[in-house]
Amino acid sequence: MFNQKETCERKHLNNVQEKLKMALERIEQKITNYSNEILEIKRYMYENLAQLDLAEKAANRIAVSEGVTFGEEAVKERERLQKLIQSPYFGRIDFAEAEEAKEEAFYIGVHAFVDPMTAQHIIYDWRAPISSMFYDFELGPAFYVAPIGKIDGVLTLRRQYKIKQTQMEYMLESSLNIGDEILQKELSQNADDKMKNIVATIQREQNAIIRNEAAKVLIIQGAAGSGKTSIALHRVAFLLYRYKETLKSKNILIISPNKVFSNYISSVLPELGEENISEMGFEDIASSMMDKKYQYQTFFEQVENLLDNGSSDAIARIEFKSTNHFVEQLQAYLEYAEDEYFEPINLDFGVLSISKEDLFSRYHAYKRLPIKQRFDKIANDVIAKYKNYIGGKLDAKIVRQIRSSILKLYRFPNAVSLYQNFYHHIKREDLFQFITKNTFEFCDVFPFILVKMYFDGVEQDYKGIQHLLVDEMQDYTPIQYAVLAKLFSCKMTILGDGYQSVNPYSSSTAEKIQPYFAGCNCVELCKSYRSTIEITQLTKKIIENKKLIPVERHGDTPTITVCQTQKEQLDKIRYLIEQFKQSEHASLGIICKSQKRARLLFKQVRAVYDDVILLDFGSNEFKDGIVITSVHMSKGLEFDQVIVPDISEHFYKTPLDRSLLYIACTRAMHKLDLTCCERKTTFLCEPEKIFELAVDMANI
Repeated sequence: MFNQKETCERKHLNNVQEKLKMALERIEQKITNYSNEILEIKRYMYENLAQLDLAEKAANRIAVSEGVTFGEEAVKERERLQKLIQSPYFGRIDFAEAEEAKEEAFYIGVHAFVDPMTAQHIIYDWRAPISSMFYDFELGPAFYVAPIGKIDGVLTLRRQYKIKQTQMEYMLESSLNIGDEILQKELSQNADDKMKNIVATIQREQNAIIRNEAAKVLIIQGAAGSGKTSIALHRVAFLLYRYKETLKSKNILIISPNKVFSNYISSVLPELGEENISEMGFEDIASSMMDKKYQYQTFFEQVENLLDNGSSDAIARIEFKSTNHFVEQLQAYLEYAEDEYFEPINLDFGVLSISKEDLFSRYHAYKRLPIKQRFDKIANDVIAKYKNYIGGKLDAKIVRQIRSSILKLYRFPNAVSLYQNFYHHIKREDLFQFITKNTFEFCDVFPFILVKMYFDGVEQDYKGIQHLLVDEMQDYTPIQYAVLAKLFSCKMTILGDGYQSVNPYSSSTAEKIQPYFAGCNCVELCKSYRSTIEITQLTKKIIENKKLIPVERHGDTPTITVCQTQKEQLDKIRYLIEQFKQSEHASLGIICKSQKRARLLFKQVRAVYDDVILLDFGSNEFKDGIVITSVHMSKGLEFDQVIVPDISEHFYKTPLDRSLLYIACTRAMHKLDLTCCERKTTFLCEPEKIFELAVDMANI
C-alpha cells in the first residue's frame, strides 16, 4: 500500500512516461520522413542527372546533406527519449523565487525533456543551473546562478527516486544533500553500474568540482575510490553542456594510462548524452615526437624491469630525473646552450661574404624559433641575398654549401648529442646510458623530447584542443608536465592519487605539478565510496592515508590465507573462484604483482576455467567476469571481488612493492581475499607484529 505522496508521484511518473512515448513516436516519424526524403532526392537525381544544371545538382546535394544531418540528430534524440522512458528522472526540488511566491516543482534527470506539444519543461538536465541546488543546498534559503544572474529563493522540498526499467523502486524525502539510504543503495551496485550512475548521488564537494568554470588548470587529488575519474568525466560532460556553442567533443582530449582503461571509461560520456572523446597516452605523444631511428623503453617495461631486478643504478637514474630540480637544471642548460653553443664565424661563399656579426644578429632576431628552424631561416636569408647579388638562379651545390656551413655554427648537430652533453655539463655522465644501441631508458624519453622541442621544434598541432584531461597524474614526472605545458595552452583537469603510484621512485604530487601551469587550483577528495569499512581498514595497514574518510558501508572481513605450497595456494584460488561464481557479484579481479606472474597464473587457472580473461598491455577492452592481471594494468579499475595472490614477504618487501600491494587491495568494492605461501608480507602486520617478526628473524 503506497502513501498518498508516493501515489501522486507514481501517477506523475506515468504521465511523464506517456508524454515521452508520444515524443518518441513523433521522432520515429521524423526519422522515417528524413529517410524517405533523402531516398526521393537521390532517386530524382539518378533519373534526371543528364537534365540537371550545376546549380540544381548543388542544391540537391545540399538537401541530401542537410537531411542526413537532421536525421542523425533525430536518431540521437530517439536514443535520449528511449533512455528517459526507462528512467526519466532521479530527483525533484521545489523552489520559490521569493518568500511570498508559490513554489514550483523541478524534476531532474540525466537529460532534459521539453514537451513538444506544450513547450513545457518537464525534466531538467542535471547540468542546468537550477539543478545545482539539488546538490548544494539543504531545505531553506537557496540560490542558483542563471545566465541572467543570481536567482535567490527558498528550497521547500527535495525528493530522490530510483526508477529502473520504467518502474519506481523507491522514493526518499530528505532535507539533506543526498540521502544516505540512496547513497548506500547506489554504492552496493556492481562496479560497471556505479561508474556510470553517480549523477544521482553527486556530493556537494564533487558538484563544486564538476561545475568549476573559472580554473585554468584544476588539479584533483583524490583518495582511492573517491570517484575522481568519474567526477572528471562528469565535469567534461558539464563543460560540453555549458559551452555547447563553442566547445565540442573534438576539442577535448583525455590522456589515460592504457587502452583497457580507455575502454573502461568510454561508456560514461555516452551514458550522459555526450559523444566519446579522443584519448591517447603519454607514450603516444612520445612516439609522435621521437626520431624514428631511436627506440625507447615504455613506462610499463620500466616498472616490470624494476620488479625483475630493481638495479640500484637504474633506480638512481629514475629518481634523479623525477624531480623538479632536474627540470630546472635542464631548462637552465638550454638557456646556457642558447648563446654558448652558437659559434658564428665569417663565412665566404666566393662572390658573397657574411660577417659573424651579421649571423649573430640574425640568430637573435629569430630567437622565438627552435634552433634548426632558426638556421633554416638564416640560410634562406643568405640564399636570397646571394640570389639577388648574382641576379640569376642558384646552383644546388651552393645552396647545400650555405645550409651546411650555417648549421655547423652550432656546436651540436642534433638534439641527441645536445641532450647527451647535458650530463657532461652537470658532471654526471653516469646518469645517462642507452639500454641497447639507440634505445632510450624511459626516464630519458621526455627529457630528450624537451631538448628536441628546443632544437627541432614541434610538428604536432594541438591548437584545436580546448580542454585536456590527464588521469593518473602521480605516474607522470615533472619533466612530462613541462613537456605537456609546452604542447597545450588550453584549460586542463589533472587528477590522481599520490598514494597509488606504480613506481614510487618517479611519482608526482599536486605540489610537484603546479610550477608548470599558471592559474592552478588544487582540490582534494578525501571521502572514499568504493571499498567497505573492513577492506579500508586492511589497506590502512599497508599505507595509512590519514585524510581518507571511508563511507559507512560494511561487508565481509578480508581473508588472508597462508598456504604451505604453491599447489595449496592454487587450490585456494580455485575455491574462491567457485564462491564468486555462486555469488551475485559480476566482476572478480585476480591481481598479481607483475604481468609475468599474471601470465603464469592465467595458464594454471585457464586449465579449469575457460572463461577467465587475461588483461595485459595488448588488451583493448575491459569485460566483467573473472579477470587476471597485474597491479599496473588494474590501476583505475574496480572489481566487486578481488583476490591478491603471493602476498608473502618474499614478493612484497620494497617501497615499490608496498605501493603495488596498496593499489591491488584498493581495487576491491565488496570482497577481498589474499593468499600466499610461507610468511605474509610485513606490510599486512600490525606495528607490534612487525617488531615481533624482526625479533624472530634476528634469532634465526
